[in-house]
Amino acid sequence: MKAMIVYSSKTGFTKRYAQWLAEALGAEMIPFEEARKKDDSFFADAQAILYGGWAMGGKIVNSEWFTGKIPKWNGKKLALFCVGASPNELPDVETALHNALTDEERKYARAFYCQGGLAYEKMSLPFKMMMKAYAGMMKKKKDATQMEKDMAEMICHSYDISDRKFIEPIVEYIQGFKE
Repeated sequence: MKAMIVYSSKTGFTKRYAQWLAEALGAEMIPFEEARKKDDSFFADAQAILYGGWAMGGKIVNSEWFTGKIPKWNGKKLALFCVGASPNELPDVETALHNALTDEERKYARAFYCQGGLAYEKMSLPFKMMMKAYAGMMKKKKDATQMEKDMAEMICHSYDISDRKFIEPIVEYIQGFKE
Protein backbone atom coordinates (compact mmCIF):
# COMPACT_ATOMS: atom_id res chain seq x y z
CA MET A 1 0.00 0.00 0.00
CA LYS A 2 1.35 3.40 -0.94
CA ALA A 3 0.97 5.80 1.97
CA MET A 4 1.89 9.47 2.27
CA ILE A 5 2.41 11.42 5.45
CA VAL A 6 2.12 15.19 5.41
CA TYR A 7 3.24 16.89 8.60
CA SER A 8 3.61 20.30 10.18
CA SER A 9 6.11 20.46 13.03
CA LYS A 10 7.18 23.43 15.13
CA THR A 11 9.62 21.91 17.62
CA GLY A 12 10.22 18.43 16.20
CA PHE A 13 7.73 16.22 18.02
CA THR A 14 5.29 15.93 15.10
CA LYS A 15 8.15 15.27 12.69
CA ARG A 16 9.37 12.48 14.98
CA TYR A 17 5.92 10.84 14.94
CA ALA A 18 5.72 11.27 11.16
CA GLN A 19 9.11 9.51 10.85
CA TRP A 20 7.98 6.66 13.10
CA LEU A 21 4.80 6.27 11.05
CA ALA A 22 6.74 6.42 7.78
CA GLU A 23 9.00 3.61 9.00
CA ALA A 24 6.07 1.48 10.22
CA LEU A 25 4.00 1.97 7.06
CA GLY A 26 6.76 2.25 4.47
CA ALA A 27 5.32 5.66 3.69
CA GLU A 28 6.66 8.77 2.02
CA MET A 29 6.92 11.88 4.22
CA ILE A 30 6.40 15.41 2.98
CA PRO A 31 6.45 18.64 5.01
CA PHE A 32 3.19 20.60 4.93
CA GLU A 33 4.89 23.61 3.32
CA GLU A 34 5.75 21.47 0.29
CA ALA A 35 2.51 19.47 0.22
CA ARG A 36 0.27 22.50 0.12
CA LYS A 37 1.95 23.60 -3.14
CA LYS A 38 1.22 20.26 -4.85
CA ASP A 39 -1.81 19.74 -7.05
CA ASP A 40 -4.21 16.86 -6.50
CA SER A 41 -2.46 14.63 -9.04
CA PHE A 42 0.54 14.40 -6.67
CA PHE A 43 -1.62 12.41 -4.21
CA ALA A 44 -3.50 10.33 -6.80
CA ASP A 45 -1.48 7.11 -6.37
CA ALA A 46 -1.57 7.15 -2.57
CA GLN A 47 -3.93 4.62 -1.05
CA ALA A 48 -3.53 6.16 2.41
CA ILE A 49 -2.89 9.78 3.36
CA LEU A 50 -2.09 10.94 6.87
CA TYR A 51 -1.79 14.50 8.10
CA GLY A 52 0.01 15.28 11.33
CA GLY A 53 0.01 18.64 13.01
CA TRP A 54 0.78 20.04 16.41
CA ALA A 55 -1.79 21.13 18.94
CA MET A 56 -2.38 24.80 19.66
CA GLY A 57 -5.36 26.13 21.55
CA GLY A 58 -7.37 22.92 21.17
CA LYS A 59 -6.90 22.84 17.38
CA ILE A 60 -4.55 21.02 15.02
CA VAL A 61 -2.34 23.47 13.15
CA ASN A 62 -3.00 23.50 9.37
CA SER A 63 -5.52 20.66 9.61
CA GLU A 64 -8.03 22.60 7.50
CA TRP A 65 -5.81 21.83 4.49
CA PHE A 66 -6.33 18.11 5.12
CA THR A 67 -10.03 18.29 6.00
CA GLY A 68 -10.66 20.41 2.91
CA LYS A 69 -9.30 17.58 0.76
CA ILE A 70 -11.30 14.77 2.36
CA PRO A 71 -14.11 14.92 -0.25
CA LYS A 72 -11.55 14.65 -3.08
CA TRP A 73 -9.80 11.75 -1.38
CA ASN A 74 -12.90 9.62 -0.87
CA GLY A 75 -11.87 5.98 -1.24
CA LYS A 76 -8.45 6.45 0.35
CA LYS A 77 -7.62 5.52 3.94
CA LEU A 78 -7.37 8.89 5.72
CA ALA A 79 -6.01 9.76 9.15
CA LEU A 80 -5.35 12.97 11.02
CA PHE A 81 -2.94 12.88 13.94
CA CYS A 82 -2.26 15.56 16.47
CA VAL A 83 0.85 15.85 18.61
CA GLY A 84 0.67 17.90 21.77
CA ALA A 85 2.19 18.58 25.14
CA SER A 86 -0.67 17.02 27.11
CA PRO A 87 -0.63 13.42 28.27
CA ASN A 88 -3.01 11.18 26.30
CA GLU A 89 -5.29 10.66 29.30
CA LEU A 90 -6.11 14.35 29.76
CA PRO A 91 -9.89 14.84 29.17
CA ASP A 92 -9.28 17.81 26.84
CA VAL A 93 -7.54 15.47 24.38
CA GLU A 94 -10.74 13.55 23.60
CA THR A 95 -12.66 16.80 23.13
CA ALA A 96 -10.02 18.19 20.76
CA LEU A 97 -10.02 14.97 18.72
CA HIS A 98 -13.80 15.01 18.46
CA ASN A 99 -13.73 18.63 17.28
CA ALA A 100 -10.97 17.96 14.73
CA LEU A 101 -13.41 16.33 12.29
CA THR A 102 -17.07 16.93 11.53
CA ASP A 103 -19.56 14.06 11.61
CA GLU A 104 -19.41 13.92 7.81
CA GLU A 105 -15.56 13.89 7.78
CA ARG A 106 -15.52 11.07 10.37
CA LYS A 107 -17.20 8.84 7.76
CA TYR A 108 -13.94 8.95 5.77
CA ALA A 109 -11.18 9.78 8.24
CA ARG A 110 -10.13 9.16 11.83
CA ALA A 111 -8.34 11.47 14.24
CA PHE A 112 -5.63 10.35 16.65
CA TYR A 113 -3.57 11.99 19.40
CA CYS A 114 0.07 11.37 20.28
CA GLN A 115 1.57 12.95 23.36
CA GLY A 116 4.79 14.77 22.58
CA GLY A 117 6.20 17.40 24.88
CA LEU A 118 7.53 20.92 25.01
CA ALA A 119 10.87 22.17 23.72
CA TYR A 120 11.23 25.75 24.89
CA GLU A 121 14.70 25.92 23.35
CA LYS A 122 13.15 25.43 19.87
CA MET A 123 10.29 27.92 20.31
CA SER A 124 10.21 31.48 19.08
CA LEU A 125 10.08 34.18 21.75
CA PRO A 126 6.34 34.88 21.31
CA PHE A 127 5.50 31.18 21.77
CA LYS A 128 7.76 30.93 24.83
CA MET A 129 6.05 33.93 26.36
CA MET A 130 2.59 32.56 25.55
CA MET A 131 3.41 29.20 27.13
CA LYS A 132 4.93 30.79 30.24
CA ALA A 133 1.83 32.99 30.63
CA TYR A 134 -0.41 29.94 30.24
CA ALA A 135 1.61 28.03 32.84
CA GLY A 136 1.27 30.96 35.23
CA MET A 137 -2.50 31.09 34.72
CA MET A 138 -2.80 27.36 35.33
CA LYS A 139 -0.77 27.59 38.54
CA LYS A 140 -3.08 30.31 39.87
CA LYS A 141 -6.30 28.50 38.98
CA LYS A 142 -8.59 28.10 41.97
CA ASP A 143 -10.12 24.67 42.54
CA ALA A 144 -7.65 23.04 40.12
CA THR A 145 -7.73 19.27 39.97
CA GLN A 146 -4.57 17.35 40.78
CA MET A 147 -4.14 16.60 37.07
CA GLU A 148 -4.35 20.34 36.28
CA LYS A 149 -1.83 21.13 39.02
CA ASP A 150 0.54 18.48 37.67
CA MET A 151 0.13 19.82 34.12
CA ALA A 152 0.80 23.39 35.30
CA GLU A 153 4.05 22.24 36.87
CA MET A 154 4.98 20.19 33.82
CA ILE A 155 4.63 23.00 31.27
CA CYS A 156 7.00 25.31 33.14
CA HIS A 157 9.97 23.63 31.45
CA SER A 158 10.89 21.48 28.45
CA TYR A 159 10.01 17.79 28.56
CA ASP A 160 9.55 14.84 26.23
CA ILE A 161 6.78 12.29 26.84
CA SER A 162 6.67 10.99 23.27
CA ASP A 163 6.72 7.26 22.70
CA ARG A 164 6.60 5.09 19.60
CA LYS A 165 3.75 3.07 21.15
CA PHE A 166 1.34 5.94 20.43
CA ILE A 167 1.53 5.27 16.69
CA GLU A 168 0.20 1.72 17.08
CA PRO A 169 -3.53 2.62 16.78
CA ILE A 170 -2.76 4.74 13.70
CA VAL A 171 -0.79 1.95 12.03
CA GLU A 172 -3.53 -0.58 12.81
CA TYR A 173 -6.17 1.75 11.37
CA ILE A 174 -4.21 2.44 8.18
CA GLN A 175 -3.38 -1.21 7.67
CA GLY A 176 -7.05 -2.09 8.21
CA PHE A 177 -6.73 -4.34 11.25
CA LYS A 178 -9.06 -2.15 13.32
CA GLU A 179 -11.95 -0.37 11.67
